[in-house]
Amino acid sequence: MTVLEQMLEQTGSVVILGHVRPDGDCLGSTLGLYHYIQTNYPAVRAAVYLEESSPKFGYLTGYDAILHETDEERYELCICLDCGDEERLGAFGVYLANASKSLCLDHHITNTRFCEVNLVSENASSTCEILFEQLDEEKIDKAAAECLYTGLIHDTGVFKYSCTSARTMEIAGKLMAKGIDFGSIIDNSFYKKTYVQNQILGRALLESITFLDGKCIFSALRQSEMEFYGVNGKDMDGIIDQLRLTEGVEVAIFMYQTGPQEFKVSLRSQNAVDVSRIASYFGGGGHVRAAGCTMSGRIHDVVNNLSLHIAKQLDAAGPQEE
Repeated sequence: MTVLEQMLEQTGSVVILGHVRPDGDCLGSTLGLYHYIQTNYPAVRAAVYLEESSPKFGYLTGYDAILHETDEERYELCICLDCGDEERLGAFGVYLANASKSLCLDHHITNTRFCEVNLVSENASSTCEILFEQLDEEKIDKAAAECLYTGLIHDTGVFKYSCTSARTMEIAGKLMAKGIDFGSIIDNSFYKKTYVQNQILGRALLESITFLDGKCIFSALRQSEMEFYGVNGKDMDGIIDQLRLTEGVEVAIFMYQTGPQEFKVSLRSQNAVDVSRIASYFGGGGHVRAAGCTMSGRIHDVVNNLSLHIAKQLDAAGPQEE
């Protein structure tokens, strides 16, 4: 029996939390666990609290059951998924504070081990991969498999990123064997975009700028531009990854404005730069090749501050092979 199963056997109520601005791995792990509990632990009262997310994930079982506002409910066990620190829980951190027991499943290298029990594997491709290892494979049905597979593809870039391992592919195969429509999951949740999302992607690419001898690229969207197109943070998926694929680029930066002189910053790197170190310095976190933070100042202030740390790591790494 795994640690997760032991804790579920010993509780009567569970609250499931993830990070602010939930992505595919966050939604896949939280809803996958929620459905697994409902199916296999019917006596346990369970609920998921998350911020609103992109409607493209509406195919996930339990998506409509997610609670988006805090209430007076209390839960015995709090399970935090895909979240590196307590602050990233946002307003829902109150449920962690009120729970008598807590468990964190995560794969972020910057995880602060903020729960009572922490199952953190920095080498795992995703939180869904860690969660799979904690579940009874025979009890994972098609609906739960769809959730877990969604998390795998989103945090591996459909199995392209360096975090993808042989075990990741093995788990993906086991989930596919549950009868999921894996092709539609990939197309509809990872690649498909609305017309407006294509427009904002095009604008971000058109106005991107390279620096540090072409080794870095950045693009930024101001609030006025987002309002013009009628988009928000949930419409920005894929922009940073397309910037990362620019030939000759080692580090990609994408930011969008969230307030007066405040920007949500995403960082991606290829080989030489540990962006989690940079994000952590500015109060954020993430992975070696993918991280993020929130920064204040004008756009050029933010880029200049980031470039100092990027340049330092590039200099330390020395010339890179083409």
